[in-house]
Amino acid sequence: MNNIPAMSATYSMTQLCREFDLTSRAIRYYEQEGLITPSRRGRTRVFGARERTRLRLIQRGRRLGFSIVEIREILGLYDTTGDERAQLVHLLRKIRERRAQLEVQRRDIEAIEGELDRLEASCLDRLSEENAA
Repeated sequence: MNNIPAMSATYSMTQLCREFDLTSRAIRYYEQEGLITPSRRGRTRVFGARERTRLRLIQRGRRLGFSIVEIREILGLYDTTGDERAQLVHLLRKIRERRAQLEVQRRDIEAIEGELDRLEASCLDRLSEENAA
């Protein structure tokens, strides 16, 4: 039996940029915000499986409309408690809040579309009147 510990996978900035379709600037921003913490070899950032997973979660959170602060809260809760249940309860609350925000936005968009429809119809009517005259 081999007692040599397996080396954990590491990723370069370039690899993660390609994989997640991010710029190096975005990844550095997430690092600056404390969402990821790559190790260093000299001046080179070295990313492990944890950072890779966190980048995936960050992207999902952004796609769902969560702010950086909200993403930090969710990731931080898991880091500090290690309690998946607490994290899931918190995430469910955030999902419900986001869903409520989207519902308000949807109603606002529908109202704006209705107003645009009325304005467009009014413009078309006036053009028809001018053409008829």
